[in-house]
Amino acid sequence: MSNTERSLVSAFNQLQAHINQQIIGQPQLTERMLIALLAGGHILVEGPPGLAKTKAIKTLAELVEGSFHRIQFTPDLLPSDITGTEIYRPETGVFEFQSGPIFHNLLLADEINRAPAKVQAALLEAMAEGQVSIGKRSLPMASLFMVMATQNPLEQEGTYPLPEAQLDRFMLHLKVDYPDANSERLILELAESEAKQHHKVEQPLLSQQDLFAARQAVLDLYMADSLKDYIVQLVIATRQANRYSQALAESIAVGVSPRATIALSLCARAHAWLQGQTFVTPDNVQAVVHDVFRHRLLLSFSAQAQNLNADEVTDQILQLVPVA
Repeated sequence: MSNTERSLVSAFNQLQAHINQQIIGQPQLTERMLIALLAGGHILVEGPPGLAKTKAIKTLAELVEGSFHRIQFTPDLLPSDITGTEIYRPETGVFEFQSGPIFHNLLLADEINRAPAKVQAALLEAMAEGQVSIGKRSLPMASLFMVMATQNPLEQEGTYPLPEAQLDRFMLHLKVDYPDANSERLILELAESEAKQHHKVEQPLLSQQDLFAARQAVLDLYMADSLKDYIVQLVIATRQANRYSQALAESIAVGVSPRATIALSLCARAHAWLQGQTFVTPDNVQAVVHDVFRHRLLLSFSAQAQNLNADEVTDQILQLVPVA
């Protein structure tokens, strides 16, 4: 690893350390946000209200060069509230496009499952193709465009399940839970310190130039052909589960898409790079596979009746597929 790459890794480690000082008890959330940023993907964070999901994403946005906007998803939100709309100017007699909040580098879609499907779908084209179609025109997104969405658990009142097509556009789906007692005490002390407006620590800032250089370094990280085959076999096991286990086959209704293969490779590379490694190992793949598969695996009625979840099915796949 060159000195330049070490410097970039150090910069990301500083970002991670700073966010962990502000978001206590959620180190995996911090790491996954950086992995999504490095891999050029989008992240969906799910958990009960009050776990600093929104604060974590806003903190990251403050540390990265670029524009940031937050959208609070509500049942009365319209697609044009996100993408923008044509406004008639009577003084000129022409329609003028007024861009919506989607045209920012970092977009926080807060409580995304509080809005109906047609509003959620307004993000689809931008997330998948890097453009937004308005009438007969297609407007490109910025080179740095990342959607960071939060959602409340689906069993809560007033939530709408995300369509499978949109879920697949998220590179990672992370679930967060309540912190332990020690972390809860530190959160209380941090809140008191912030309320007293104590002197804030200087924040590191990551330039877009360094971010794109880091992304290229992640892509250049060595991955053996045998490890690529391992990734493919993990994916194939979700579609042809009967090759490994009849019980596994009965648990899966629909396997993961080719986007999962690409996401698993990119996230494993990013995970290895953040650790300062010069090559990717099976441990890196196994570290991120649950977050890549969680929202893409559709379980059968039999699995749901047994109260199995996607993480448990993924654990079975990891046990059955031989390591490269």
